[in-house]
Amino acid sequence: MTLATGTFRLWSSFCVVAFVLSLFAARLIQLQGIDENDYAALSAQKGAKTVTLEAPRAGIYDRNMVALAETVDASKIVADPTDAHDDAREIATILHRRLGADYIDTVTLLRKTSTRYVELVRHVEPEKAAAVVAYLHRSDYPGVYVDDDTLRTYPADDVAANIVGFLTDDGYGGSGVESKFEQILAGRDGSATFEVSADGQQLPLADSTVKQPKEGTGVQLTIDQDLQFLAQRRLSQAVRDSGGTSGIAAVMDVKTGQLLALADTPTFNPNQRKLSAPQDYGSRAVQDVYEPGSVEKVLTFAALIDAGYVTPRTKITVPAVLPRADSTIHDYFYHGTLRLTTTGVVAKSSNIGTVRAAERMPSRELYGYLRDFGFGAQTDVGLGGETKGLLPPPRNWLPITHDTISFGQGLSVNAVQMTAAVAAVANDGVYVQPSLVEGYVDDDGQVTPVAAPERHRVVSSRAAEQVARMMEEVTGPEGTAPDAAITGYRVAGKTGTAQRVDESCGCYDGSFTVSFAGFAPADDPRFVVYVVVQEPKDGGGGGTTGGPVFHDLMAATLQKFGVPPTGKRQPALPVSW
Repeated sequence: MTLATGTFRLWSSFCVVAFVLSLFAARLIQLQGIDENDYAALSAQKGAKTVTLEAPRAGIYDRNMVALAETVDASKIVADPTDAHDDAREIATILHRRLGADYIDTVTLLRKTSTRYVELVRHVEPEKAAAVVAYLHRSDYPGVYVDDDTLRTYPADDVAANIVGFLTDDGYGGSGVESKFEQILAGRDGSATFEVSADGQQLPLADSTVKQPKEGTGVQLTIDQDLQFLAQRRLSQAVRDSGGTSGIAAVMDVKTGQLLALADTPTFNPNQRKLSAPQDYGSRAVQDVYEPGSVEKVLTFAALIDAGYVTPRTKITVPAVLPRADSTIHDYFYHGTLRLTTTGVVAKSSNIGTVRAAERMPSRELYGYLRDFGFGAQTDVGLGGETKGLLPPPRNWLPITHDTISFGQGLSVNAVQMTAAVAAVANDGVYVQPSLVEGYVDDDGQVTPVAAPERHRVVSSRAAEQVARMMEEVTGPEGTAPDAAITGYRVAGKTGTAQRVDESCGCYDGSFTVSFAGFAPADDPRFVVYVVVQEPKDGGGGGTTGGPVFHDLMAATLQKFGVPPTGKRQPALPVSW
Protein backbone atom coordinates (compact mmCIF):
# COMPACT_ATOMS: atom_id res chain seq x y z
CA MET A 1 0.00 0.00 0.00
CA THR A 2 1.38 3.36 -0.94
CA LEU A 3 1.50 6.38 1.35
CA ALA A 4 -1.05 8.16 -0.81
CA THR A 5 -3.54 5.32 -0.46
CA GLY A 6 -3.22 5.30 3.40
CA THR A 7 -3.72 9.03 3.59
CA PHE A 8 -6.86 8.80 1.45
CA ARG A 9 -8.38 6.10 3.63
CA LEU A 10 -7.64 8.08 6.79
CA TRP A 11 -9.21 11.19 5.34
CA SER A 12 -12.27 9.27 4.20
CA SER A 13 -12.80 7.76 7.67
CA PHE A 14 -12.50 11.20 9.24
CA CYS A 15 -15.18 12.61 6.90
CA VAL A 16 -17.59 9.78 7.68
CA VAL A 17 -17.16 10.23 11.44
CA ALA A 18 -17.57 14.01 11.10
CA PHE A 19 -20.77 13.58 9.11
CA VAL A 20 -22.29 11.25 11.71
CA LEU A 21 -21.35 13.62 14.53
CA SER A 22 -22.92 16.51 12.63
CA LEU A 23 -26.20 14.62 12.48
CA PHE A 24 -26.16 14.16 16.27
CA ALA A 25 -25.28 17.82 16.75
CA ALA A 26 -28.11 18.98 14.51
CA ARG A 27 -30.60 16.81 16.43
CA LEU A 28 -29.27 18.15 19.74
CA ILE A 29 -29.63 21.73 18.54
CA GLN A 30 -33.18 20.97 17.36
CA LEU A 31 -34.17 19.49 20.70
CA GLN A 32 -32.53 22.19 22.85
CA GLY A 33 -32.97 25.28 20.75
CA ILE A 34 -36.39 24.97 19.19
CA ASP A 35 -39.01 27.38 20.48
CA GLU A 36 -41.35 25.71 23.00
CA ASN A 37 -44.42 26.76 21.07
CA ASP A 38 -43.05 25.28 17.85
CA TYR A 39 -42.18 22.11 19.73
CA ALA A 40 -45.68 21.86 21.15
CA ALA A 41 -47.09 22.22 17.64
CA LEU A 42 -44.72 19.52 16.41
CA SER A 43 -45.81 17.21 19.22
CA ALA A 44 -49.44 17.84 18.38
CA GLN A 45 -48.80 16.66 14.85
CA LYS A 46 -47.41 13.39 16.20
CA GLY A 47 -50.38 12.81 18.52
CA ALA A 48 -49.93 14.84 21.68
CA LYS A 49 -51.92 15.95 24.69
CA THR A 50 -51.61 19.37 26.29
CA VAL A 51 -52.87 19.99 29.82
CA THR A 52 -53.06 23.28 31.70
CA LEU A 53 -50.94 23.66 34.81
CA GLU A 54 -53.02 26.06 36.88
CA ALA A 55 -51.15 28.82 38.68
CA PRO A 56 -51.84 28.98 42.41
CA ARG A 57 -54.09 31.99 43.12
CA ALA A 58 -52.53 34.21 45.76
CA GLY A 59 -54.24 35.18 49.00
CA ILE A 60 -55.95 38.35 50.22
CA TYR A 61 -55.05 39.45 53.74
CA ASP A 62 -56.03 42.03 56.32
CA ARG A 63 -53.54 44.56 57.71
CA ASN A 64 -52.25 41.95 60.20
CA MET A 65 -51.78 39.28 57.49
CA VAL A 66 -54.89 37.37 58.57
CA ALA A 67 -56.18 35.52 55.51
CA LEU A 68 -59.48 36.83 54.14
CA ALA A 69 -59.23 34.72 50.96
CA GLU A 70 -56.93 31.77 50.34
CA THR A 71 -56.49 28.83 48.00
CA VAL A 72 -56.44 25.33 49.51
CA ASP A 73 -56.08 21.80 48.15
CA ALA A 74 -59.31 20.39 46.77
CA SER A 75 -60.62 17.89 44.26
CA LYS A 76 -62.33 17.84 40.89
CA ILE A 77 -64.54 15.17 39.43
CA VAL A 78 -63.38 13.99 36.02
CA ALA A 79 -64.49 11.30 33.62
CA ASP A 80 -63.42 9.09 30.73
CA PRO A 81 -66.29 9.52 28.23
CA THR A 82 -65.43 6.25 26.46
CA ASP A 83 -66.46 4.46 29.67
CA ALA A 84 -69.16 6.82 30.98
CA HIS A 85 -71.12 7.94 27.93
CA ASP A 86 -73.76 5.21 28.18
CA ASP A 87 -74.71 6.46 31.66
CA ALA A 88 -74.41 10.17 30.87
CA ARG A 89 -77.93 11.12 31.96
CA GLU A 90 -77.81 9.20 35.23
CA ILE A 91 -74.39 10.59 36.15
CA ALA A 92 -75.42 14.13 35.24
CA THR A 93 -78.53 13.86 37.43
CA ILE A 94 -76.51 12.74 40.45
CA LEU A 95 -73.86 15.47 40.00
CA HIS A 96 -76.57 18.10 39.62
CA ARG A 97 -78.41 17.04 42.76
CA ARG A 98 -75.34 16.60 44.95
CA LEU A 99 -72.98 19.28 43.65
CA GLY A 100 -75.12 21.66 41.61
CA ALA A 101 -73.44 20.77 38.32
CA ASP A 102 -75.22 21.90 35.17
CA TYR A 103 -77.14 18.89 33.82
CA ILE A 104 -76.92 19.77 30.11
CA ASP A 105 -73.21 20.65 30.24
CA THR A 106 -72.43 17.40 32.05
CA VAL A 107 -74.31 15.25 29.55
CA THR A 108 -72.55 17.01 26.67
CA LEU A 109 -69.11 16.39 28.17
CA LEU A 110 -69.81 12.72 28.90
CA ARG A 111 -70.82 12.13 25.28
CA LYS A 112 -67.60 13.66 23.97
CA THR A 113 -65.99 10.32 23.09
CA SER A 114 -63.25 11.92 21.02
CA THR A 115 -61.31 12.43 24.26
CA ARG A 116 -60.64 10.30 27.30
CA TYR A 117 -60.51 13.11 29.86
CA VAL A 118 -63.16 15.69 30.72
CA GLU A 119 -63.62 17.84 33.84
CA LEU A 120 -67.17 17.64 35.16
CA VAL A 121 -67.08 19.55 38.47
CA ARG A 122 -64.21 21.63 39.82
CA HIS A 123 -63.24 23.11 43.19
CA VAL A 124 -64.94 20.49 45.35
CA GLU A 125 -64.06 19.72 48.95
CA PRO A 126 -62.05 16.45 48.91
CA GLU A 127 -64.38 14.56 51.27
CA LYS A 128 -67.46 15.56 49.29
CA ALA A 129 -65.89 14.64 45.95
CA ALA A 130 -64.77 11.24 47.25
CA ALA A 131 -68.23 10.52 48.63
CA VAL A 132 -69.98 11.37 45.36
CA VAL A 133 -67.62 9.28 43.23
CA ALA A 134 -67.92 6.36 45.67
CA TYR A 135 -71.70 6.57 45.33
CA LEU A 136 -71.43 6.53 41.52
CA HIS A 137 -69.22 3.46 41.61
CA ARG A 138 -71.57 1.66 44.00
CA SER A 139 -74.37 2.48 41.60
CA ASP A 140 -72.36 0.78 38.83
CA TYR A 141 -71.66 3.97 36.87
CA PRO A 142 -68.05 3.60 35.66
CA GLY A 143 -65.60 6.08 34.18
CA VAL A 144 -65.86 8.82 36.83
CA TYR A 145 -62.88 9.63 39.06
CA VAL A 146 -61.44 12.13 41.51
CA ASP A 147 -58.46 14.29 40.51
CA ASP A 148 -56.44 16.97 42.30
CA ASP A 149 -57.67 20.57 42.20
CA THR A 150 -57.76 23.74 44.29
CA LEU A 151 -60.54 25.59 46.12
CA ARG A 152 -60.87 29.29 46.89
CA THR A 153 -62.09 29.74 50.46
CA TYR A 154 -62.98 32.71 52.63
CA PRO A 155 -62.11 31.83 56.24
CA ALA A 156 -64.01 34.74 57.76
CA ASP A 157 -67.22 33.99 55.82
CA ASP A 158 -69.08 37.30 55.37
CA VAL A 159 -66.47 39.51 57.08
CA ALA A 160 -65.23 42.02 54.47
CA ALA A 161 -67.05 40.05 51.75
CA ASN A 162 -68.13 43.20 49.90
CA ILE A 163 -64.49 44.29 49.78
CA VAL A 164 -62.82 40.94 49.08
CA GLY A 165 -65.41 39.70 46.56
CA PHE A 166 -65.70 36.17 45.16
CA LEU A 167 -64.70 33.96 42.23
CA THR A 168 -67.08 33.06 39.43
CA ASP A 169 -67.75 29.44 38.49
CA ASP A 170 -65.06 29.85 35.80
CA GLY A 171 -62.46 30.81 38.41
CA TYR A 172 -62.25 34.52 37.69
CA GLY A 173 -62.77 37.41 40.08
CA GLY A 174 -66.45 38.30 40.17
CA SER A 175 -66.42 41.36 42.41
CA GLY A 176 -64.34 43.32 44.91
CA VAL A 177 -60.58 42.87 45.20
CA GLU A 178 -60.85 39.45 43.54
CA SER A 179 -62.03 41.23 40.38
CA LYS A 180 -60.08 44.50 40.63
CA PHE A 181 -56.76 42.67 41.06
CA GLU A 182 -57.52 39.61 38.93
CA GLN A 183 -54.28 39.76 36.93
CA ILE A 184 -52.12 40.15 40.04
CA LEU A 185 -53.82 37.44 42.11
CA ALA A 186 -54.25 34.86 39.38
CA GLY A 187 -50.66 34.66 38.20
CA ARG A 188 -49.98 32.92 34.90
CA ASP A 189 -51.00 29.36 34.06
CA GLY A 190 -48.45 26.95 32.64
CA SER A 191 -48.87 23.93 30.40
CA ALA A 192 -47.49 20.46 29.73
CA THR A 193 -47.46 18.86 26.29
CA PHE A 194 -46.52 15.19 25.83
CA GLU A 195 -46.89 12.48 23.22
CA VAL A 196 -49.67 9.98 23.73
CA SER A 197 -50.51 6.57 22.39
CA ALA A 198 -53.54 5.78 20.28
CA ASP A 199 -55.60 5.17 23.44
CA GLY A 200 -54.62 8.54 24.92
CA GLN A 201 -52.00 7.31 27.40
CA GLN A 202 -48.70 9.15 27.85
CA LEU A 203 -45.79 7.32 26.19
CA PRO A 204 -42.85 6.53 28.48
CA LEU A 205 -39.63 8.34 27.50
CA ALA A 206 -41.50 10.27 24.80
CA ASP A 207 -40.75 13.88 23.98
CA SER A 208 -42.49 16.41 26.24
CA THR A 209 -42.35 20.09 27.10
CA VAL A 210 -43.42 21.85 30.28
CA LYS A 211 -44.07 25.55 30.83
CA GLN A 212 -44.15 26.11 34.58
CA PRO A 213 -47.00 28.18 36.04
CA LYS A 214 -46.20 31.46 37.78
CA GLU A 215 -47.85 31.93 41.17
CA GLY A 216 -49.94 35.05 41.71
CA THR A 217 -49.08 37.96 43.98
CA GLY A 218 -51.09 38.44 47.16
CA VAL A 219 -52.87 41.62 48.21
CA GLN A 220 -52.68 42.99 51.75
CA LEU A 221 -55.58 45.25 52.68
CA THR A 222 -55.69 48.07 55.20
CA ILE A 223 -58.76 46.48 56.82
CA ASP A 224 -58.53 45.17 60.39
CA GLN A 225 -60.58 41.97 60.55
CA ASP A 226 -61.70 42.54 64.16
CA LEU A 227 -62.94 46.08 63.52
CA GLN A 228 -64.55 44.95 60.28
CA PHE A 229 -66.44 42.23 62.14
CA LEU A 230 -67.67 44.71 64.76
CA ALA A 231 -68.63 47.29 62.13
CA GLN A 232 -70.71 44.79 60.17
CA ARG A 233 -72.51 43.42 63.21
CA ARG A 234 -73.18 46.81 64.79
CA LEU A 235 -74.33 48.33 61.50
CA SER A 236 -76.62 45.40 60.78
CA GLN A 237 -78.23 45.81 64.18
CA ALA A 238 -78.84 49.53 63.60
CA VAL A 239 -80.41 48.94 60.18
CA ARG A 240 -82.60 46.18 61.57
CA ASP A 241 -83.69 48.19 64.63
CA SER A 242 -84.54 51.27 62.56
CA GLY A 243 -86.38 49.34 59.86
CA GLY A 244 -83.91 50.57 57.24
CA THR A 245 -83.11 48.87 53.94
CA SER A 246 -79.30 49.11 53.92
CA GLY A 247 -76.35 50.73 55.59
CA ILE A 248 -72.66 51.60 55.39
CA ALA A 249 -70.06 52.16 58.09
CA ALA A 250 -66.48 53.32 57.52
CA VAL A 251 -63.53 53.68 59.90
CA MET A 252 -60.57 55.64 58.54
CA ASP A 253 -57.13 56.56 59.87
CA VAL A 254 -57.00 60.35 59.63
CA LYS A 255 -53.25 60.62 58.98
CA THR A 256 -52.85 57.88 56.37
CA GLY A 257 -56.25 57.73 54.69
CA GLN A 258 -56.31 53.96 55.27
CA LEU A 259 -59.72 52.39 55.77
CA LEU A 260 -59.64 50.14 58.82
CA ALA A 261 -63.21 48.96 58.25
CA LEU A 262 -65.71 49.39 55.42
CA ALA A 263 -68.96 47.61 56.23
CA ASP A 264 -72.04 46.96 54.12
CA THR A 265 -75.39 45.54 55.09
CA PRO A 266 -77.01 43.45 53.70
CA THR A 267 -73.92 41.44 52.85
CA PHE A 268 -73.21 37.87 51.69
CA ASN A 269 -71.01 34.87 52.38
CA PRO A 270 -68.67 34.27 49.41
CA ASN A 271 -68.38 30.60 50.41
CA GLN A 272 -72.13 30.32 49.68
CA ARG A 273 -72.76 33.36 47.52
CA LYS A 274 -75.58 31.80 45.51
CA LEU A 275 -77.74 31.90 48.64
CA SER A 276 -77.65 35.72 48.52
CA ALA A 277 -79.07 38.28 46.12
CA PRO A 278 -76.58 39.55 43.48
CA GLN A 279 -77.29 43.17 44.47
CA ASP A 280 -75.62 42.41 47.81
CA TYR A 281 -72.28 41.37 46.24
CA GLY A 282 -70.81 44.81 45.52
CA SER A 283 -69.66 47.57 47.86
CA ARG A 284 -72.34 50.19 48.38
CA ALA A 285 -69.67 52.37 49.95
CA VAL A 286 -68.25 53.18 46.49
CA GLN A 287 -71.02 52.10 44.10
CA ASP A 288 -74.07 53.81 45.60
CA VAL A 289 -74.62 57.57 45.60
CA TYR A 290 -76.94 59.65 47.74
CA GLU A 291 -77.37 63.20 48.92
CA PRO A 292 -75.29 63.53 52.11
CA GLY A 293 -77.47 66.00 53.96
CA SER A 294 -76.21 68.00 56.90
CA VAL A 295 -72.88 66.20 57.32
CA GLU A 296 -71.87 68.33 54.32
CA LYS A 297 -72.27 71.45 56.51
CA VAL A 298 -68.90 70.59 58.03
CA LEU A 299 -67.30 71.28 54.66
CA THR A 300 -69.36 74.40 53.98
CA PHE A 301 -68.32 76.02 57.24
CA ALA A 302 -64.70 74.91 56.81
CA ALA A 303 -64.71 76.74 53.47
CA LEU A 304 -66.47 79.83 54.88
CA ILE A 305 -64.05 80.12 57.80
CA ASP A 306 -60.99 79.45 55.64
CA ALA A 307 -62.05 82.17 53.17
CA GLY A 308 -62.71 84.62 56.02
CA TYR A 309 -66.45 85.03 55.56
CA VAL A 310 -67.42 83.87 59.09
CA THR A 311 -65.91 82.80 62.40
CA PRO A 312 -67.28 80.31 64.96
CA ARG A 313 -68.85 83.29 66.80
CA THR A 314 -70.46 85.04 63.84
CA LYS A 315 -74.04 85.98 64.71
CA ILE A 316 -76.78 84.73 62.41
CA THR A 317 -80.50 85.43 62.63
CA VAL A 318 -82.45 82.31 61.73
CA PRO A 319 -86.12 82.89 60.81
CA ALA A 320 -88.78 80.19 61.09
CA VAL A 321 -88.76 79.71 57.30
CA LEU A 322 -86.69 81.22 54.51
CA PRO A 323 -88.42 82.09 51.19
CA ARG A 324 -86.05 81.68 48.22
CA ALA A 325 -87.40 82.49 44.73
CA ASP A 326 -90.27 80.02 44.21
CA SER A 327 -89.17 77.74 47.08
CA THR A 328 -89.12 77.82 50.85
CA ILE A 329 -86.33 76.43 53.00
CA HIS A 330 -87.22 74.83 56.34
CA ASP A 331 -85.33 73.35 59.24
CA TYR A 332 -86.00 69.81 60.39
CA PHE A 333 -87.44 71.21 63.63
CA TYR A 334 -90.11 73.86 64.13
CA HIS A 335 -89.00 77.10 65.72
CA GLY A 336 -89.57 80.81 65.78
CA THR A 337 -86.82 83.30 65.03
CA LEU A 338 -83.51 82.07 66.49
CA ARG A 339 -80.37 84.01 67.19
CA LEU A 340 -77.55 81.55 66.67
CA THR A 341 -73.84 81.77 66.21
CA THR A 342 -72.30 79.79 63.38
CA THR A 343 -71.36 77.26 66.06
CA GLY A 344 -75.03 77.08 67.04
CA VAL A 345 -76.03 76.61 63.41
CA VAL A 346 -73.77 73.55 63.24
CA ALA A 347 -74.75 72.25 66.69
CA LYS A 348 -78.48 72.45 65.91
CA SER A 349 -78.00 71.55 62.22
CA SER A 350 -80.01 74.50 60.91
CA ASN A 351 -80.47 74.53 57.13
CA ILE A 352 -81.69 78.11 57.23
CA GLY A 353 -78.70 79.27 59.26
CA THR A 354 -76.33 77.52 56.88
CA VAL A 355 -77.91 79.19 53.86
CA ARG A 356 -77.68 82.61 55.53
CA ALA A 357 -73.98 82.03 56.20
CA ALA A 358 -73.18 80.49 52.79
CA GLU A 359 -74.82 83.28 50.76
CA ARG A 360 -71.70 85.32 51.50
CA MET A 361 -69.55 83.00 49.35
CA PRO A 362 -69.79 83.01 45.52
CA SER A 363 -70.92 79.74 43.95
CA ARG A 364 -67.68 79.24 42.00
CA GLU A 365 -65.66 79.55 45.20
CA LEU A 366 -67.84 77.07 47.10
CA TYR A 367 -67.60 74.66 44.17
CA GLY A 368 -63.80 74.90 44.22
CA TYR A 369 -63.65 73.96 47.90
CA LEU A 370 -65.96 70.99 47.40
CA ARG A 371 -63.83 69.74 44.52
CA ASP A 372 -60.76 70.00 46.73
CA PHE A 373 -62.60 67.95 49.35
CA GLY A 374 -62.89 65.19 46.71
CA PHE A 375 -66.47 65.62 45.50
CA GLY A 376 -67.26 64.91 41.87
CA ALA A 377 -64.21 62.65 41.37
CA GLN A 378 -63.42 59.01 42.00
CA THR A 379 -61.29 58.21 45.02
CA ASP A 380 -59.62 55.21 43.28
CA VAL A 381 -59.73 53.48 46.64
CA GLY A 382 -59.12 50.04 45.13
CA LEU A 383 -62.57 48.68 44.28
CA GLY A 384 -64.26 48.37 40.91
CA GLY A 385 -67.53 50.01 39.95
CA GLU A 386 -66.85 53.21 41.86
CA THR A 387 -69.06 56.18 41.06
CA LYS A 388 -67.76 59.73 41.19
CA GLY A 389 -71.06 61.11 42.46
CA LEU A 390 -72.57 64.34 41.18
CA LEU A 391 -71.32 67.87 41.74
CA PRO A 392 -72.82 70.07 39.00
CA PRO A 393 -70.59 72.86 37.66
CA PRO A 394 -71.48 76.31 39.01
CA ARG A 395 -72.50 77.59 35.57
CA ASN A 396 -75.53 75.32 35.93
CA TRP A 397 -76.44 76.48 39.45
CA LEU A 398 -79.60 78.37 40.16
CA PRO A 399 -79.74 80.53 43.30
CA ILE A 400 -81.61 77.71 45.05
CA THR A 401 -78.85 75.26 43.98
CA HIS A 402 -76.26 77.27 45.89
CA ASP A 403 -78.53 77.17 48.93
CA THR A 404 -79.29 73.45 48.88
CA ILE A 405 -75.72 72.40 48.14
CA SER A 406 -74.54 74.37 51.16
CA PHE A 407 -76.55 72.05 53.44
CA GLY A 408 -76.01 68.80 51.53
CA GLN A 409 -78.84 68.48 49.00
CA GLY A 410 -78.60 68.92 45.25
CA LEU A 411 -75.32 67.00 45.03
CA SER A 412 -74.50 63.34 45.56
CA VAL A 413 -71.55 61.43 47.00
CA ASN A 414 -70.46 57.93 47.84
CA ALA A 415 -69.62 57.01 51.42
CA VAL A 416 -65.84 56.81 50.93
CA GLN A 417 -65.82 60.30 49.41
CA MET A 418 -67.69 61.68 52.41
CA THR A 419 -65.46 59.88 54.90
CA ALA A 420 -62.31 61.24 53.25
CA ALA A 421 -63.72 64.77 53.14
CA VAL A 422 -64.49 64.82 56.88
CA ALA A 423 -61.07 63.26 57.51
CA ALA A 424 -59.49 66.25 55.74
CA VAL A 425 -60.99 68.56 58.36
CA ALA A 426 -59.75 66.22 61.10
CA ASN A 427 -56.29 66.07 59.48
CA ASP A 428 -55.44 69.73 60.02
CA GLY A 429 -57.15 70.69 56.74
CA VAL A 430 -55.14 68.29 54.54
CA TYR A 431 -56.96 65.85 52.24
CA VAL A 432 -55.42 62.36 52.01
CA GLN A 433 -56.52 60.00 49.24
CA PRO A 434 -58.33 57.06 50.88
CA SER A 435 -56.95 53.57 50.39
CA LEU A 436 -57.86 49.94 50.94
CA VAL A 437 -54.59 48.33 49.80
CA GLU A 438 -51.55 48.23 52.07
CA GLY A 439 -49.21 46.36 49.74
CA TYR A 440 -48.49 43.31 47.60
CA VAL A 441 -47.33 39.98 49.02
CA ASP A 442 -44.83 37.77 47.19
CA ASP A 443 -44.62 33.98 47.55
CA ASP A 444 -42.08 34.37 50.38
CA GLY A 445 -44.51 36.48 52.41
CA GLN A 446 -42.61 39.72 51.83
CA VAL A 447 -44.82 42.81 51.46
CA THR A 448 -44.07 45.59 49.01
CA PRO A 449 -45.96 48.70 50.18
CA VAL A 450 -48.05 50.67 47.73
CA ALA A 451 -47.03 54.20 46.83
CA ALA A 452 -47.80 56.94 49.34
CA PRO A 453 -51.28 58.43 48.87
CA GLU A 454 -51.84 61.75 47.16
CA ARG A 455 -52.47 64.61 49.60
CA HIS A 456 -53.18 68.31 49.34
CA ARG A 457 -54.26 71.12 51.60
CA VAL A 458 -57.90 72.18 51.37
CA VAL A 459 -58.29 74.64 54.25
CA SER A 460 -55.91 76.22 56.72
CA SER A 461 -54.92 74.53 59.94
CA ARG A 462 -56.69 77.28 61.88
CA ALA A 463 -59.95 76.85 59.94
CA ALA A 464 -59.87 73.07 60.48
CA GLU A 465 -59.25 73.51 64.21
CA GLN A 466 -62.11 75.97 64.55
CA VAL A 467 -64.55 73.68 62.72
CA ALA A 468 -63.50 70.81 64.98
CA ARG A 469 -64.34 72.99 68.01
CA MET A 470 -67.74 73.75 66.49
CA MET A 471 -68.37 70.05 65.84
CA GLU A 472 -67.71 69.25 69.51
CA GLU A 473 -70.90 71.10 70.38
CA VAL A 474 -72.86 68.56 68.27
CA THR A 475 -72.02 65.82 70.79
CA GLY A 476 -72.59 68.15 73.73
CA PRO A 477 -75.79 68.56 75.77
CA GLU A 478 -77.20 71.23 73.41
CA GLY A 479 -76.26 69.34 70.22
CA THR A 480 -78.12 66.86 68.04
CA ALA A 481 -76.04 63.77 68.95
CA PRO A 482 -75.25 63.47 72.66
CA ASP A 483 -75.34 59.66 72.25
CA ALA A 484 -72.15 59.90 70.18
CA ALA A 485 -70.12 61.25 73.11
CA ILE A 486 -67.41 58.94 74.53
CA THR A 487 -66.51 59.24 78.19
CA GLY A 488 -63.00 60.61 78.68
CA TYR A 489 -62.55 61.76 75.07
CA ARG A 490 -63.29 64.93 73.19
CA VAL A 491 -65.49 63.99 70.23
CA ALA A 492 -66.33 66.07 67.16
CA GLY A 493 -69.35 65.05 65.13
CA LYS A 494 -72.09 66.00 62.72
CA THR A 495 -75.51 64.51 62.03
CA GLY A 496 -77.15 64.28 58.64
CA THR A 497 -80.68 63.73 57.34
CA ALA A 498 -81.35 64.03 53.62
CA GLN A 499 -84.29 63.34 51.36
CA ARG A 500 -83.77 60.42 48.98
CA VAL A 501 -84.17 60.80 45.23
CA ASP A 502 -86.29 58.40 43.18
CA GLU A 503 -84.10 57.90 40.09
CA SER A 504 -87.08 56.96 37.92
CA CYS A 505 -88.54 60.46 38.20
CA GLY A 506 -85.67 62.57 39.55
CA CYS A 507 -87.86 63.63 42.45
CA TYR A 508 -87.78 63.08 46.20
CA ASP A 509 -89.72 59.97 47.19
CA GLY A 510 -90.48 60.78 50.83
CA SER A 511 -87.81 58.50 52.32
CA PHE A 512 -84.57 59.60 53.97
CA THR A 513 -80.85 58.94 54.32
CA VAL A 514 -79.66 59.43 57.89
CA SER A 515 -76.00 59.61 58.81
CA PHE A 516 -73.41 60.58 61.37
CA ALA A 517 -69.75 61.47 60.89
CA GLY A 518 -67.22 62.30 63.55
CA PHE A 519 -63.64 62.07 64.71
CA ALA A 520 -61.73 61.63 67.95
CA PRO A 521 -59.89 62.73 69.94
CA ALA A 522 -61.18 66.10 68.73
CA ASP A 523 -58.06 67.94 69.92
CA ASP A 524 -55.64 65.47 68.26
CA PRO A 525 -57.70 63.49 65.75
CA ARG A 526 -56.70 59.90 64.94
CA PHE A 527 -59.78 58.28 63.41
CA VAL A 528 -62.94 59.17 61.50
CA VAL A 529 -66.09 57.04 61.69
CA TYR A 530 -68.95 57.56 59.24
CA VAL A 531 -72.29 55.74 59.49
CA VAL A 532 -75.11 55.80 56.91
CA VAL A 533 -78.55 54.16 57.14
CA GLN A 534 -80.93 54.23 54.20
CA GLU A 535 -84.73 54.52 54.55
CA PRO A 536 -85.19 54.05 58.31
CA LYS A 537 -88.82 53.64 59.30
CA ASP A 538 -88.63 54.54 62.99
CA GLY A 539 -88.43 58.31 62.47
CA GLY A 540 -84.91 58.50 63.88
CA GLY A 541 -82.30 60.94 62.59
CA GLY A 542 -78.54 60.82 62.22
CA GLY A 543 -77.98 61.41 65.93
CA THR A 544 -80.26 58.70 67.29
CA THR A 545 -79.65 56.12 64.53
CA GLY A 546 -76.03 56.70 63.52
CA GLY A 547 -74.71 58.28 66.71
CA PRO A 548 -74.76 55.10 68.86
CA VAL A 549 -73.06 53.10 66.09
CA PHE A 550 -70.39 55.80 65.85
CA HIS A 551 -69.91 55.63 69.61
CA ASP A 552 -69.34 51.88 69.65
CA LEU A 553 -67.03 51.79 66.63
CA MET A 554 -64.96 54.79 67.68
CA ALA A 555 -64.61 53.56 71.26
CA ALA A 556 -63.43 50.15 70.02
CA THR A 557 -60.97 51.70 67.57
CA LEU A 558 -59.45 54.03 70.17
CA GLN A 559 -59.07 51.10 72.55
CA LYS A 560 -57.61 48.74 69.94
CA PHE A 561 -54.92 51.21 68.91
CA GLY A 562 -54.22 52.35 72.47
CA VAL A 563 -55.17 56.00 72.00
CA PRO A 564 -55.43 57.71 75.40
CA PRO A 565 -57.67 60.71 76.19
CA THR A 566 -55.74 63.80 75.11
CA GLY A 567 -57.00 66.65 77.21
CA LYS A 568 -59.80 68.40 79.01
CA ARG A 569 -62.66 69.86 77.06
CA GLN A 570 -62.15 73.54 76.33
CA PRO A 571 -64.81 76.06 77.33
CA ALA A 572 -67.83 75.65 75.10
CA LEU A 573 -68.25 78.02 72.20
CA PRO A 574 -71.41 80.15 72.36
CA VAL A 575 -74.37 78.59 70.56
CA SER A 576 -76.70 81.59 70.63
CA TRP A 577 -76.52 85.35 71.15
